[in-house]
Amino acid sequence: MYRKLLVGYDDSPASRAALLEAAHWVKKHGGELALVHAVFFDTEEFGIAPEQLEKRIALGRRLCEAAVASIGKDPGVPVRTILCEGEPPEVLLDTADGLDADLLVLGTYGRRGLGRMLMGSVTAQVISKARADVLVVHRPCQECRGEYRSLLVPFDGSAFSRAALGRACELAKVDGAGVTALYAIPRYEEMVGFLRTEGISARLAEEAGKIVADAARLGAELGVTVATSVAEGAAADRIVDAVKQSRFDLVVMGSHGHRGMERTLLGSTAERVIVSAPCPVLVVKEKS
Repeated sequence: MYRKLLVGYDDSPASRAALLEAAHWVKKHGGELALVHAVFFDTEEFGIAPEQLEKRIALGRRLCEAAVASIGKDPGVPVRTILCEGEPPEVLLDTADGLDADLLVLGTYGRRGLGRMLMGSVTAQVISKARADVLVVHRPCQECRGEYRSLLVPFDGSAFSRAALGRACELAKVDGAGVTALYAIPRYEEMVGFLRTEGISARLAEEAGKIVADAARLGAELGVTVATSVAEGAAADRIVDAVKQSRFDLVVMGSHGHRGMERTLLGSTAERVIVSAPCPVLVVKEKS
């Protein structure tokens, strides 16, 4: 399972929650934890006020020290800090590759947060380009536990959703969690303006049955019993509804589904779930 965790940290509430979530994971499951803080300072700004770079580096060092102190009392959670100059997404991605991290842990949005309805650009870029899985956290720190007992996997049969289900099954074996695969039947009549007949509805329901049966079969092959669920409507809405109604404590999903491989996640189902779900969301990357 995850052994090298990298946390992007800027002292925002979401990044503090991400750090605690990662620390609890390491405490319960072992592994290594690295905290990364990026100091951005462009050349134009340097020409105007070069002394600000040193001040920002000093501030970043103090933030990292305070963050480590907040969890450092527990000897079961060793933390190393990495302070780098550069654009935060590039720093996080390069550092993750350099450390061979297998999980990046981020807040939904940072100190320059875009509000409640948009995911921060740093988080979106990292999810889009990272080679490793990304865990996104935005709930209050006091709720961070680092273990998951009930997992929801949005499943549409795509390679990305199959990779997510495989990872969920791995987590289920680690924490003894239950896994549910959810397929949302699209309302195509709202998308393309056609009238859905009873025959079309029956075929859509039949296809949905095949998709969730595939999820259950894949789980069985991996040694995990996967419960299945079918809903109708916009996938992001149905996923969030399911989390709230059944109190799942982690959503495990692929970065893309059958509808395409966007270059970023902005506007996608994944982003809407990350922003709206009242639990962490693990975005699983399909390995080539």
